[in-house]
Amino acid sequence: MISIHPDTSLGAVNLTVSALGRSLEFYREILGFSVLRHEATTAELGTGQTPLVVLSEQSGARPRPSHTTGLYHFAILLPARADLARALQRLADTRYPIEGASDHLASEALYLADPDGNGIEIYADRPRSAWTYRNGQLQMATIPLDIKGLMNELKTDPRPANGLPQATRIGHIHLHVSDLRAAEAFYRDVLGFDLMLHYGNSASFLSAGGYHHHLGLNTWAGVGAPPPPPDAAGLRWFTIAVPDRAELERILLRAQEAGVSHEDHNDGMFLRDPSGNAMLVTN
Repeated sequence: MISIHPDTSLGAVNLTVSALGRSLEFYREILGFSVLRHEATTAELGTGQTPLVVLSEQSGARPRPSHTTGLYHFAILLPARADLARALQRLADTRYPIEGASDHLASEALYLADPDGNGIEIYADRPRSAWTYRNGQLQMATIPLDIKGLMNELKTDPRPANGLPQATRIGHIHLHVSDLRAAEAFYRDVLGFDLMLHYGNSASFLSAGGYHHHLGLNTWAGVGAPPPPPDAAGLRWFTIAVPDRAELERILLRAQEAGVSHEDHNDGMFLRDPSGNAMLVTN
């Protein structure tokens, strides 16, 4: 079995939003992104020079209907636990509602949604040396986050919560799919991500280089769920960044052998998984 290059990572997430001004206020003022580029109907956001979130306005776009495929959430990975505490402090200061707060053993996370209902996770990893394994399989869970312990980080690192740290990146993306096995086969056998674990019969988690997951797949919107309508807000595409052209060519060859169509792009190629979720594979 061939695995994707271990240095593979995720790049920018591209979203359709209904009102660019409202979304910019959220991503800048609530989450702390910087605006890298702003045009009439699009904006690029990041923490340095590399875009992490790209917003495209489609006036009147409605929230993605439930029971359709698409984005479950994209995950903003912060470099340290204290940064997660500052993110929570920022949400508390702005009184922006969160939808959950969990300890996953390998990481700690906050959950919320943007004004269009696009799901977002903000998280920090525990050191890999602290990850636990049983029979060779990484152990993860969903238990309540220790909010008090998290906020105690600010006692030793009291810097203000005025923006995201420079090393912030997109850590993973979690997708609603219509057929879990078909989606798993695409991301494993065509793209080459390694299967890390199953969550019952309804979710799978895959990664490159032994990470806990770069990709989450679930059928929680329903087995056989259709794609969202074209007037819905949500995921346009996400970016998979491989380290060199040779790796990109290997993925292209596997896609061709599997009969998966692709569309050339200046920076790589566009693919769609069996549920219609789009991605740009680039190097």
